[in-house]
Amino acid sequence: MNFEFSSEQNLLRDQAKSFLADKSPLRVARQVLDGATSYDAELWRSITSMGWTATTIPEKYHGLGLSQLELCVIAEELGRALSPVPFSSSVYMATEALLLAGSEAQKEALLGKLAQGEVIGCMALTEKAGPLDPNSVDCKVSAGKLTGTKVMVSDGDLADFAVVLARSGDDCSLFLVDLNGDGVKREVMATMDPSRSHARIDFTGADADPLGAAGDGFRLLEGVLDHAAVLYAFEQVGGAEATLDMAKEYALERYAFGRPIASYQALKHKMARMYVACVLARSNCYFGAWALSTRAAELPVAAATARVSATQAYKECAEENIQIHGGMGFTWEFDCHLYYRRHKLLAVNIGSESFWRDRLITRIEAQKAAA
Repeated sequence: MNFEFSSEQNLLRDQAKSFLADKSPLRVARQVLDGATSYDAELWRSITSMGWTATTIPEKYHGLGLSQLELCVIAEELGRALSPVPFSSSVYMATEALLLAGSEAQKEALLGKLAQGEVIGCMALTEKAGPLDPNSVDCKVSAGKLTGTKVMVSDGDLADFAVVLARSGDDCSLFLVDLNGDGVKREVMATMDPSRSHARIDFTGADADPLGAAGDGFRLLEGVLDHAAVLYAFEQVGGAEATLDMAKEYALERYAFGRPIASYQALKHKMARMYVACVLARSNCYFGAWALSTRAAELPVAAATARVSATQAYKECAEENIQIHGGMGFTWEFDCHLYYRRHKLLAVNIGSESFWRDRLITRIEAQKAAA
């Protein structure tokens, strides 16, 4: 196993960091948070012009044909910058679903547009509180028409199409649905982090095109979620490390009783725990990146491990960053709350920590049973 990134991938990391420092400083996230828009359209155009949305799309569909490792690098820097764009929904989820299960006609129709940023995709899975399983799916497709409601659809208010999990007969399948077509009604939902929009989508007889084999919805979804879990984990690590840097800089600059507060042992302990959490999460993310890029049999375990570890690290760092800033950390003017909001959102975006912890335990037990 080689967990090191290549010199080209590290160069991409540096380029992404420099690009986002220029195009996506934290004030951009604040503007979306304060404003009426769901995302920063200018930043999204800049990102698509960089080719990031085309990273893993094969060249035959007008993509760059790069590996998942390049996408992991980009995800980390997007998380560090809190970029308010629909990258995760369109790239981690919708694009992967098409690559995994799409027919040749579906790939020809959509992958090129996704690569160029001409369309935005999303996945509509959740209908009610609780774990996602066949008993929680009420949306139905009959004679090619979709009826039902999905909630908390990430970027559902601005996406052009959705990959929808719905019943077809006794089983669940995935379907492609044009969100600009007839029979679709969308409503923005309030979340902890309005800089990453979510929507309720009502379907009343909307056209639904099958994606993958009938009744194969949950098996395909497993693959998409494992892929997304690694990328979300990198995004979480980027955010966690950004909060650690923020806390360290403040602690070195803020004086109390004639000396920097960073010199006090209690704060040293806090930042040491933050650092350890980040290093552990990064290590697990590298394992996940290796498994993802090689399509290794360890991917299900690696993805769940990375997701749990990164969620815990971001929580530790986002919360302690506020504490280290003291009373000022709770104010709107300081940026601490921006990372805290994003941590809360990412912690549940593709399933909660407990959901992924259960998956990890189940998968480890399955490995032991098969050994």
